[in-house]
Amino acid sequence: MHAAATHPLLAVHPEVAAALQAGAPVVALESTIISHGMPWPQNLETARMVEAAVRAAGAVPATIAIAGGRLLAGLDAQQLETLARAGPRCTKASRRDLPFILSGLLPVAAAAGSVPGLGATTVAATMIVAAMAGIRVFATGGIGGVHRGAERSLDISADLQELARTPVAVVCAGAKSILDLGLTLEYLETHGVPVIGWQTDALPAFFSRDSGFAVDYRADSTEAVAQVLRARWALPGGGGVLIANPVPAEHAMPRALIDAAITQALAEAAQQGITGKATTPFLLARVNDLTGGLSLAANIQLVLHNARLAAAIAVAWAAQAAQAEQAEQAAQAAHAAQAAQAAHADQAVQPTPAATSAQPKS
Repeated sequence: MHAAATHPLLAVHPEVAAALQAGAPVVALESTIISHGMPWPQNLETARMVEAAVRAAGAVPATIAIAGGRLLAGLDAQQLETLARAGPRCTKASRRDLPFILSGLLPVAAAAGSVPGLGATTVAATMIVAAMAGIRVFATGGIGGVHRGAERSLDISADLQELARTPVAVVCAGAKSILDLGLTLEYLETHGVPVIGWQTDALPAFFSRDSGFAVDYRADSTEAVAQVLRARWALPGGGGVLIANPVPAEHAMPRALIDAAITQALAEAAQQGITGKATTPFLLARVNDLTGGLSLAANIQLVLHNARLAAAIAVAWAAQAAQAEQAEQAAQAAHAAQAAQAAHADQAVQPTPAATSAQPKS
């Protein structure tokens, strides 16, 4: 049994808290994909499907968001719909944004009609809240990374730094293909973040199964992944782990088609002066338009695919944690029994007070 995490700024959904208390598997889910990654009503439909996929694989979903001055680990049906309907009127929240959203402040460049205090969490912010709640596994579509042209703009996602510092396993379809994937891998290596390919030697490129770059390590079973996570977090300073899960082959898109759409979308973003947090939502929306909606369909399928794998990893993690706890309890019981036996033996060999005070007869 594990006590649910408590923090004055954290509200853990009762179902999630009960699962954590029991040591049951839990999977964190981000909310920016709902607010900024997909249009209404596909965003709500997808969010519901992703939570259902986690449940079907044996884990409890915990969608992360911000509302009412609290960090929410797990949403009820009404909260999920509110977030989906608000869409871009939610503030996109990374690490730096959390204190402002919790305080009800809006960014200077907030969208018209933005809702104060309502925030959708990026990968980085979701990792932070998941770690606060005691959730070890997190599923998303793709992580942020080093943007193309970062040698001039220095546009690097806070997701990468969070992976270096926060002990949560992130299951994704690689970094978003709109990014510079080679530099993203270099950044992760520099900061000691391991990248595991799920049943693949190649880093997936979000919509495509192969980016042309290799991963650090390959894992072919959830038990192996769970063992790596246990070892990673037993070491000093163990941060996050990236688990790259290729989009299912039947939903993958040709690299040439995606690359052409991305090139055009990047040119349009530059022409329109779109930078910062607005870049990724703009590029994803334009790529979807340029591919006739094919990229959105692929996005939905890869998120579902990642949710199922994350749930399976969480199940394996929970099973290994329970076994380790049972072994520790058995070792403690055996040690206590040995100590009691030794103490009893010591008492048996000690002379009685009567014997030590007896005088020899004259």
